[in-house]
Order: sequence, then C-alpha cells, then structure tokens
Amino acid sequence: MSFIDKQALSSPPVPPDRRVFPRYSVQVQMELREETSDVPLRLQTTDLSRGGCYIQLIMTLPLGTLVRGTLWLADTPVRIRGRVVTRHPQFGNGIMFLEFEGDGAQVLTRYLDTLEV
Repeated sequence: MSFIDKQALSSPPVPPDRRVFPRYSVQVQMELREETSDVPLRLQTTDLSRGGCYIQLIMTLPLGTLVRGTLWLADTPVRIRGRVVTRHPQFGNGIMFLEFEGDGAQVLTRYLDTLEV
C-alpha cells in the first residue's frame, strides 16, 4: 500500500454540508439582542442565507442562546428570532433563524434572489 493510500485510510471522513439553503457572503446591517437582555449589539453579517447568518463578534454568545434581531435589507427591516448554533471564540457566531415577524421570510427570500443574478 502506498503512502497516499495509507493517508486516505487514516484521514477522518469529511462531514456532509448540513446546510439546507445556500449562503451568500454579504454584509448586512443587523441589530441583535439576547432574549433576556435589552442591550443591543449593532453589527454586520458576513454570511447570510434563508436559514440563518454568521456574525463577527469578539465576545461571542454561548451556544443555544436565544436572540432577537433586525436585519436591514435595502432599508427594509426584517425582524427575526434565532438561536446561536456555532461559536468560534474571539471570532463570531452562527445564528439559525427560528421565526420571522410578518412577511420577513418573503422579504429575505426576495433580497437573496437578487444576489443570485
């Protein structure tokens, strides 16, 4: 068996991408609050999809934290409720969207569809 064959056998399998929706590298203004806090964080997304976003934060939020936020999509506010699903200390958090207020899901879909062109 060659070195390459041995290396392939010893390498851990690459986990499948579990994302349901494609993500876009787009900076969108966002205001985010922990559900138990009135203190807003004003930041930008680095990635955005129909299912969630990634935000850069030096002081990251703990996994499982429930949040409420507002995304500003072309001057249109989209209010979401979400949960922190990834945490990279001193770098950022992944937020999974759980609920949208009003027609927020449709507004987000239309916004992301314009990015696909």
